[in-house]
Amino acid sequence: MADQDKKDPLLEKRTSRRSFLKNSGLTVGGLIVGGAVGTLIGKETNETKTTEDTNQAPTPQGTGNANPNAALMFFTPNQFDITNAAVERIFPADDNGPGAQDLLVAYFIDHQLASGWGTNAKEYMSGPFYPGEETQGYQSSLNRQEIFTVGLEAIEKHSTEKYEKSFLELSGEEQDAVLTDLQDGNVEMKGVSSNYFFNLLRSTTIEGVYADPLYGGNANMAGWEMKKYPGHQMSYFNMIEQEEFEEIAPKSLSSQHNH
Repeated sequence: MADQDKKDPLLEKRTSRRSFLKNSGLTVGGLIVGGAVGTLIGKETNETKTTEDTNQAPTPQGTGNANPNAALMFFTPNQFDITNAAVERIFPADDNGPGAQDLLVAYFIDHQLASGWGTNAKEYMSGPFYPGEETQGYQSSLNRQEIFTVGLEAIEKHSTEKYEKSFLELSGEEQDAVLTDLQDGNVEMKGVSSNYFFNLLRSTTIEGVYADPLYGGNANMAGWEMKKYPGHQMSYFNMIEQEEFEEIAPKSLSSQHNH
């Protein structure tokens, strides 16, 4: 009996570590972020919280749980805020459904930039670098992380020069004017044209609206619901020969994984 009353020091250490990680906000949905360790800490995920300001970091409606995708991996908070405001002007909320902010598109872009896509890991990025023709594709030495860094700086600088205010302080119409200047190639940027950056920002915005929620955007699959897209169904075998059209609730890759 005396041996049973003794506490296991290893168990105490694990419990203490779990409590520390939860209380310090270093876990998101049970996943340790921001460090070299990438492991799960059990199933106590409903009580975890992100370190993001909920006013600036929307989460999917109706879950009541912390969203593991609402965590920054590349952007600084200011870069995130500028991106979050810009993508909403590109894909705004309307009567058809939510806009880019509610769909967590800025998080999608952040996560993509933190991946090999952001560093152009699978692309030839060595010299020589010469101005190319429009038909020759991308010719700059900057990778996508660098393009977004200088692009977001250009948005802020151009806003200050044009309106003497930060991009985040501008009205919607003023933000549209700044983005239009970028689209028209009228904003000076280092290493790449503002038109190229705007097109990259726009394309990743659309991707974030309609990508699988597993990758950080399309929160609650609302982007798919607006298009009546069924997502990633395991099979259509039970309805493929039906004569009548059947509307299917969308499913994401994450839900397939859980099942």
